[in-house]
Amino acid sequence: MASEDNLKKAMFSYTENHNELEEENKLLKETVSQLRSEVERFRSPALLVAEVFEVINDTAIIQLSNGNKFLVEVSSSVKNLRAGDGVIVEQKNLTVVDKIKSTKKFNVQSFVIVEKPTTTWKDIGGLSEQIEEIKEVIELPLKKPELFKKVGIQPPKGILLHGPPGTGKTILAKAVASSTNSTFIEVVASELVQKFIGEGAKLVKEMFELAKEKAPSIIFIDEIDALASKRIDVGTSGEREVQRTFMQLLAEIDGFKPLGNVKIIGCTNRKDILDPAIIRPGRLDRLIEVPISNEEGLLEIFKIHTRKMSLNKNINIKKLMKEIKEFSGAEIKALCTEAGYFAIRKNKTIIEEDDFKKAVIKVKKKEEFFGNDYLRMFG
Repeated sequence: MASEDNLKKAMFSYTENHNELEEENKLLKETVSQLRSEVERFRSPALLVAEVFEVINDTAIIQLSNGNKFLVEVSSSVKNLRAGDGVIVEQKNLTVVDKIKSTKKFNVQSFVIVEKPTTTWKDIGGLSEQIEEIKEVIELPLKKPELFKKVGIQPPKGILLHGPPGTGKTILAKAVASSTNSTFIEVVASELVQKFIGEGAKLVKEMFELAKEKAPSIIFIDEIDALASKRIDVGTSGEREVQRTFMQLLAEIDGFKPLGNVKIIGCTNRKDILDPAIIRPGRLDRLIEVPISNEEGLLEIFKIHTRKMSLNKNINIKKLMKEIKEFSGAEIKALCTEAGYFAIRKNKTIIEEDDFKKAVIKVKKKEEFFGNDYLRMFG
């Protein structure tokens, strides 16, 4: 009887162990299958992202990121394909295998700064004449376009701010954007010149499309001389690409409606090398010089940058102004910052005249060492 019970126990134990082993074996097989599938997925070539340029029956012309175009087949699973759609294509034959959701993000947004500035006219000193002219050319048409319709004239499409570095050209552009509640789109001209043929011109086109979408808006092109310098007969591909991008810029400016709510502000330190085509009537035809301010203007700028600072009342400001009579607005801003640092190093919260004297020496030395790059950093 005992032997029979032992046999039953042994059989039960064997059955239980067998079931456990089968379950474990099943899990191992599933794991191996998943790992094989994962390995195959890793071995498969990456898919490319492209844009549909044109649909022709069961084929499509697609454009890759490098600008090359191909006529390719379209998978039967891809329905309702249209020009402008983003698609995924396989690498070997570039067959369209799937559509991707298009976004409204422009490629140019990787190269520009889009913001709503908070700078006001009160933040600018020593440039009253320039402010009035910008208000007349940029602010008034954006705020009262109907006035120009009644009079029957067309306001300028844009302006060119020119002058030495650090004199306040950028802050003027930001202030007019703020006063008109416009989107401020800032780009450095050299960023628009790309290594791929036609890519720079495409970025210019997208920049204007972005401006129209976010209108009212102001396009601020810094260092415009990098793109719009005088054209010469050259043979290098890089210089031809710069000219191609420049021609696209001119085309976009000419394409604007006269009373459109998008304005262009160019900025340069080298007006003398600009191509006459960019500043002819109908384009950036209003030229506004932004020079280094006189003593009265420098005092205004100094008061703006020190209005939140704790200054000793005995500071001889007139004497200080004579020492910095050749300073730009950016240098005065740097001067105030450095004076504050000298006070902090002495563990004081009140800035003394001696702090400003030391700051004048330091800023002059930096200006001599760094030149325009130092000014641009603060301007």
